[in-house]
Amino acid sequence: MAAKIKKGDRVVVLSGRDRGREGDVLKLLPGENRAIVNGVNMARRHTKPTQQSTGGIEDKELSIHLSNLAIADPKDGKPTRVGFQTLDDGRKVRVARRSGEIIDT
Repeated sequence: MAAKIKKGDRVVVLSGRDRGREGDVLKLLPGENRAIVNGVNMARRHTKPTQQSTGGIEDKELSIHLSNLAIADPKDGKPTRVGFQTLDDGRKVRVARRSGEIIDT
């Protein structure tokens, strides 16, 4: 089955502490049905200094379950479901159910 959410997609958070916030998908964890979204589900981590980093308190994104995410409609930015269409040239593309627009990646 083709993926409905991919790396680089603009998504909207549907539930939880960050409900209504938007961000781009940085990384997908398909085995866990989770994604890491830029600026969403932030946590503070206290890290020790290493040779590569100075340490201190760092903000980082934690993963969020895919069921709590929806693709942002390319037309108006509101959450939408994803459908699939086959174009005349044979390509299979993702389509926003809300507006019918093709979702670019």
